[in-house]
Amino acid sequence: MFKSLIPIIAQVANPFPKVTANGSFITNLLNIIFGIFGAVTLLFIVIGGFRYVISSGDPKNTAKAKNTIIYALIGLAVTLSAVAIVNFVAGKL
Repeated sequence: MFKSLIPIIAQVANPFPKVTANGSFITNLLNIIFGIFGAVTLLFIVIGGFRYVISSGDPKNTAKAKNTIIYALIGLAVTLSAVAIVNFVAGKL
């Protein structure tokens, strides 16, 4: 009895959606995230510059402003490195 149903069952369409792992989706998502990190870095550089301007020569506030700018630039370098690594690895896949 069940042997006669096998051809019918084989013709039924798969009810589950077909999902494929696409590397370009992950790359696009990470590029958006890295773009946000870059924008935040730019914001911190502007904040550091503003702090430097309003420090009025106070060594303590000037040092804080310089550290903010330096750490923001280090973050920018890390973000750019991460973008390069992700794009390189995604290109090899």
